[in-house]
Amino acid sequence: MGMTLGEKIIARAAGVDDVKPNDIHTVTLDRMMSNDGTTHLTVDMYYNQLKHPRIADKDKVVFIMDHNVPAENPKTAEAHKKMRNFAKDHGIKLYEGQGVCHQIMMEDYVCPGELIFGADSHTTTYGALGAFGTGVGCTDFLYAMTTGTSWVMVPETIRFNLHGSLREGVYARDLILTIIGDIGANGANYKIMEFAGDGAHNLSIDERIVLCNLTVEAGAKAGIVEPDEKVVEYCKAHGREAVHMFKSDDDAQFAAVYDYDLSKIEPVVVRPDFVDNFALLKDVKKEKIAIDEAFVGSCNNGRIEDLRAAADVVKGKKVNPKVRFIVAPASKAVYIEALEEGIITTLMEAGAMIMNPNCSVCWGSCQGVIGENEVLISTGTRNFKGRAGHPTSKVYLSNAAVAAASAVAGYITDETNNI
Repeated sequence: MGMTLGEKIIARAAGVDDVKPNDIHTVTLDRMMSNDGTTHLTVDMYYNQLKHPRIADKDKVVFIMDHNVPAENPKTAEAHKKMRNFAKDHGIKLYEGQGVCHQIMMEDYVCPGELIFGADSHTTTYGALGAFGTGVGCTDFLYAMTTGTSWVMVPETIRFNLHGSLREGVYARDLILTIIGDIGANGANYKIMEFAGDGAHNLSIDERIVLCNLTVEAGAKAGIVEPDEKVVEYCKAHGREAVHMFKSDDDAQFAAVYDYDLSKIEPVVVRPDFVDNFALLKDVKKEKIAIDEAFVGSCNNGRIEDLRAAADVVKGKKVNPKVRFIVAPASKAVYIEALEEGIITTLMEAGAMIMNPNCSVCWGSCQGVIGENEVLISTGTRNFKGRAGHPTSKVYLSNAAVAAASAVAGYITDETNNI
């Protein structure tokens, strides 16, 4: 019996010829990433709970500060200091102020066929390059960092065959939110979501990042797009070589198979307080839901394609005086590219506030926190109660163009011509 793409990656990491769902294997990890959300907890355990602490392979470990950057209070500053000192003492590569962890990993590290642990749930992002990325807690990360290994129970795989291309004005963000709306927030619990077909290959790497990043919001252990020549080109452009270009065998077994015609996908809005509370934009905008803040950024929608979309919408217009419009590029590289293209100027002239590359509003802790009963339209990853601020606040999720149009209009819409 054949193996799926994800099963092949696990088999490679386990050093075995084949695996099947529900097998448990010890695996050697290719890379490990931890950010400032929990690294200080891992450091405390390293020194306080291990008798003979050691780093198995410092070159496989990356620390990235992105959640609360720069530090907003003394408690965060102390956590950052602990992270800096540990990285320095152990020769671990540390990024500070250079962007969101998953964007940096994509730009600088991830290769197809790798098995990667990240101390952050959206590590599923790495499947955009045909890797198996999955989030773990700080205890599992500590074990991985000190041994270079871990264990994995092989998940079943759900196959999503994508066909055709997205229409103009429709984005990968709309596609994955539609899928989550269809299968539910628990629809892929501890499963691999695999994307294949001509539609998957028509998507850019940035668009594939959007798909894989949000698979965890359907409960997935990993999300993976079948790698192709675009992956090879991306890796080459970033100084890496694509070696392990796995794809599922023709006789591989899937837990379920879904088919999506991309030309039929429409712009969507996800209502509070659940990521599968799906609605079509054309229905939501009839309600003219007033907003207090709009956000474009995060590990899901802070790349150059998203900033371009937002800038195209607000060019020559002004942000509604009742709205705060916050934009956070996903990385320093994205920020510089946006500067060179004039995107930052366009956004600022319209009234947007440009943040340093970091998690920003999506994280709901250090920038653009929303107050009691306030409404946010966001390209962030989650919209549960209290995610971006006060427990009574409301978070709607949309693509970057809708968030930008809503910032101009003052309510959720994709129309600005008559404003």
